[in-house]
Amino acid sequence: MKHSKVGALMTSDVVRAEYGTPFKEVARLLAEHRISGLPVVDDDEKVLGVISETDLMARQADASGPPEPHRGFHWLGWTRGSRARRARARARTAGRLMSSPAITVHSDATVAEAARVMARHRVERLPVVDDEERLVGIVTRRDLLQVFLRPDPEIRASVRNDVLVRALWLTPYSVDVDVHEGVVTLTGQLERRSECAMAVEMCRQTDGVVAVVDHLTHRFDDSWRQPDERAPEAITGNWLRRL
Repeated sequence: MKHSKVGALMTSDVVRAEYGTPFKEVARLLAEHRISGLPVVDDDEKVLGVISETDLMARQADASGPPEPHRGFHWLGWTRGSRARRARARARTAGRLMSSPAITVHSDATVAEAARVMARHRVERLPVVDDEERLVGIVTRRDLLQVFLRPDPEIRASVRNDVLVRALWLTPYSVDVDVHEGVVTLTGQLERRSECAMAVEMCRQTDGVVAVVDHLTHRFDDSWRQPDERAPEAITGNWLRRL
């Protein structure tokens, strides 16, 4: 199956800062380019960290106030988080201000993979790197959402050709495929129950699909098979579900 790659959606002309870029220059770059964050790179274009508007706002916070209380550590007067925030609040350069290490993604990663990384780390943007870990672009949540703008006829063609014909080796019209607002409805009868499950799962992974309505039936229930007796197609289905 073909999936949209991050490299096709990313912005290649990346606004960036270097380790020694002054605080005010970072603020100017964010304001001038109307962006909410940027990567910090070294002389070899490798990503050292990322600066967001939140990091800059810490500079405006009252860093001179009393340390945050923390149960079990009152005698220290500091927590690891409060020390990091206070250090950023006093930062004068990008290198001191950035969050590090940076969470990055490779340009050949799929949109789904990039979305998982964003969700796992709760970030809104990802620097995109090449095989040598050098910065080649940046991708945001808004960029990834473009995949859901895929037209319904294009989604229908992809489901029919990539899923049913190429992946499952079915005849083109053995299953009726209807797509409305990204919701795919599959109707028809397949030979085995495992094929129905795979068809639904692979449709869910198709770029632009919002949901799948399963109206498929089967002639033979092969769910009784033992793990070592499963057909190759069922093994493929399990592998896909782990992605």
